Amino acid sequence: MLFRLFLLFTLVPFIELMLLIKLSELHGWPTTLALILVTGVVGTMLVRRQGLLIAQRIRQEMSQGKPPTDALMDGAMILVSGALLITPGILTDVFGFLLLWPLFRKLIKKSVRSSLMKNSKVTFHQQVPGQGFTPFDSPFTNPASSEAPPRVDDAGNDVIDVEFEKRDQ
Repeated sequence: MLFRLFLLFTLVPFIELMLLIKLSELHGWPTTLALILVTGVVGTMLVRRQGLLIAQRIRQEMSQGKPPTDALMDGAMILVSGALLITPGILTDVFGFLLLWPLFRKLIKKSVRSSLMKNSKVTFHQQVPGQGFTPFDSPFTNPASSEAPPRVDDAGNDVIDVEFEKRDQ
């Protein structure tokens, strides 16, 4: 992990600098500077527009009682996209513009979910009347996780530990 961060913060800026130098050698520094400014301005406008659409989608999903997980992931990727687009460079701009493309974000979300499923030890449960809590399928359920067997009392009923707090009305 530390090595990856080292590469990210040293190798990527070095490559960006080399690309900008090569671009200015081929097309001149005014053209290179104009390209940096144009991608920053256009990127900012696109990020703002998509960010507002995502915020609207989050509000809409929440008002319908749905958890806005996809919209929140899209919002996070658009935020990263904005940071990349205002950073001068060719690679950061390309990746920033790719993150603004919904199909690319969908591929990233699929990859993140797959990684979470592989590395997750979380299992969600639902309450079934008369049967207590039973596992149910969710994107984060890991069937390979080792769960302790449910606790039961002498009559065979599931034992659920709950804490209550008395509040004055």
